[in-house]
Amino acid sequence: MTLHPLDVAVVLAYLGVTLAIGLYFSRRNHTTERYFLGGRNFPGWAIGLSFIGSTISSVTFIAYPADSFKTAWLRLLPPLAFPLVVMLAAYAFIPFFRRGTAQSAYHYLYLRFGKGVSIYAATVYLIAQLVRAATITYLLAILLASMTGLSVVICIVLAAGTTALYTVKGGFEAVVWTDVIQTVVLLAGAVACIGFVIHALPGGVTQIFQEAWAAQKISFHDLNPATGRLEPVPLGFSLTEKTAIMMLFVGVSNYVTGQLDQDSVQRWCSARSAREARKSMFVLGFGALPIWSGFMFLGTSLWVFYQHFPSDVSTAVLGGTKKAEGILPHFIVTQLPHGLAGLVMSAALAAAMASLSSCINAAGMVWINDLYRRHLVPGKIDLHYLRTGRVTSLIVSVLMAVGAYLFYIAPTKTILEFVLVITALLGGGISGAFLFGMLTRLGDAKAVSIGIVATVSFTVYALLVEFRVFPRVFDAYYTSILGNLLMFGVCCFSAFCLPKNSRDLTNLTVWDQSKEPLK
Repeated sequence: MTLHPLDVAVVLAYLGVTLAIGLYFSRRNHTTERYFLGGRNFPGWAIGLSFIGSTISSVTFIAYPADSFKTAWLRLLPPLAFPLVVMLAAYAFIPFFRRGTAQSAYHYLYLRFGKGVSIYAATVYLIAQLVRAATITYLLAILLASMTGLSVVICIVLAAGTTALYTVKGGFEAVVWTDVIQTVVLLAGAVACIGFVIHALPGGVTQIFQEAWAAQKISFHDLNPATGRLEPVPLGFSLTEKTAIMMLFVGVSNYVTGQLDQDSVQRWCSARSAREARKSMFVLGFGALPIWSGFMFLGTSLWVFYQHFPSDVSTAVLGGTKKAEGILPHFIVTQLPHGLAGLVMSAALAAAMASLSSCINAAGMVWINDLYRRHLVPGKIDLHYLRTGRVTSLIVSVLMAVGAYLFYIAPTKTILEFVLVITALLGGGISGAFLFGMLTRLGDAKAVSIGIVATVSFTVYALLVEFRVFPRVFDAYYTSILGNLLMFGVCCFSAFCLPKNSRDLTNLTVWDQSKEPLK
């Protein structure tokens, strides 16, 4: 099935504006600082909307409605911890990166624990970014294929190539300002879909809530694959099954890790002041959770809609013979009027491209500043690193396209389920190392290296459990929690056992912050 010419015109207009922004800012990128930080002069509201745009990816736009359409709202539990983590970042993490001591997340680890720890953390981050970018590209390609009739493989190339074009050329300024536009567009698309469903149902929004509530679709139940029914999830603590409290801990662990990676630090450092950096976190904290909830509600609304207007695709998704990620594209193509379908299509593109551009640019910055310039090829002129940064961004784009194809051929219940597990496995204990460095005066590179060995061993074990080499003793959702606790605990134990080395920790722990004002 293909888009109507009016929808094509809307999508092309959106793409034209996005590419024009990227080309406009490409003329200003003459240094790596400008290319990766945009001149450090962004207002807080713009950085906050950019945060939302990169956070509310196609995982949100496609996978959240797919998950709540097929199951319920269990996967909304981790995001409920997000506002708490955002406040922690605003008042505890930002000071570390606004005093000028550390230039990036992994530069902090370099200053606190040395070269080896910094290289390990940066490498884990790059791997995780590639997985995230590949997931988003895959979801976008599914949507493009549904709307254009092209093969998924061709759509993967188109999705990766279009985003790479304006990101590689425009740098971080293009990323931020296109994120702002894309955030507005994706919200408009979600509102349009929900509004259409409400208008199509005789009872409107009341009917959605009544029927979904009666079917336990608005609940923290989960789908039992053996029975095909939604079943309650226990409340308390457990490592062997999903429970409500443990899912909240998953959110804390995953989002703390997210706030301590280069995506966040890059935006904090690009704000014109510490006050603007904190303002961006308030915009993010009070904006992201309602949006996540809205996309869950969109999936529930689609479930009610297709109870009254069933189709072959909706029946196949609920029956388990088609992937759930196809339900929203199917709805857009078959139900929305011309023009509105183009707007929603643009919204889906916006959701994906905002996150992909952030992944590409941040990964390029980490490779250049934390690995290539600091350890591999030091001492070159800045123009060399700027050119290498552009080439790196292009390579990241190619790798995310390859990863998207691998996701396309991989079987999984829903992609959101898969992403949560992969995120847990790739946590690597990095946030545990950051928190150990920030919250204690203990340890050095040796102590953290022992923690890394322990955490890597645990992660390998967790992967072998996933491949059923070893019996499962904990749910894969909790891998990141256990990995970070293991990292923090082993680091503390090793620091007490190893000889103490006194050194200057100014601005490297919460106990040794200088009194100079934040920049």
